[in-house]
This record gives sequence, C-alpha cells and structure tokens, in this order.
Amino acid sequence: MLLIPCPWCGPRPEAEFHHAGQAHLTRPAQATDEAWAAYLYLRNNPKGPHAERWRHLHGCGRFFNCRRDTVTDRISGTSAPGAEAV
Repeated sequence: MLLIPCPWCGPRPEAEFHHAGQAHLTRPAQATDEAWAAYLYLRNNPKGPHAERWRHLHGCGRFFNCRRDTVTDRISGTSAPGAEAV
C-alpha cells in the first residue's frame, strides 16, 4: 500500500485518497467539439514520472498535486494546487 503525503495532513494510507487524473490541465478557451473532447478524454499515460491530481477524500477533503513514478509507484513530492509544480 502507498503512503501518500497530503500537503496538509501528512503521510496517510492510499485508501484515504481518490485519484483525480492528470495534473496541470488547462481548460480550452475556445470550446469547439474537438477541443472539449480532447480536454475531457485525452490524457498522457507515461511510463515514469508523472504529475497527478489527488483528493484526500477521508481526511481534509482537499485536492493536491502529486509527482509519482508510474513504474515504481514512488512518490517524489506533493504540493497544493496553484503552488509550484512538483
């Protein structure tokens, strides 16, 4: 089981969190069908380090950004949304 370090509550077991997808996505300014579909459904699925968005569902309830390696599941850091990217 992963220990995910919430920026506000500290390290907690993975079961307390909900994965919320890729981090640092920008909503399209022009809402064409193609742009909106890409925003909703197209995501990077890299092998290696990846910025993700998580929510501490059974804790403070806040969203945060997490840098996780998708091969090893090692977490290199977390940060509040809008803070410097992890």
